[in-house]
Amino acid sequence: MAVSRLTDAERDEMLRAHPEWSLIREGEAIARTFEFADFNAAFGFMTRVALLADKADHHPEWSNVYNRVEIALTTHDAGGLSRRDAEMAKAIDALS
Repeated sequence: MAVSRLTDAERDEMLRAHPEWSLIREGEAIARTFEFADFNAAFGFMTRVALLADKADHHPEWSNVYNRVEIALTTHDAGGLSRRDAEMAKAIDALS
């Protein structure tokens, strides 16, 4: 099943719904940085995100340095942002 890329209007609506996320890579992805009390809290968050991502079969690009987790979302099959990214951002926001 093909994954459709968001229109500019849909992308803008997604960003209004998730103001902590910002556009990167010329609008082809969204990113957010999360900060936690320490490494254990950051790693626990990453574990919870990993479980959600695996269930959704939509995996983030991310990095972790001590108490900071940086996440980028994009849908490679759509060549940019899709509903899958909006749904994953919503799920990740609910964990933070």
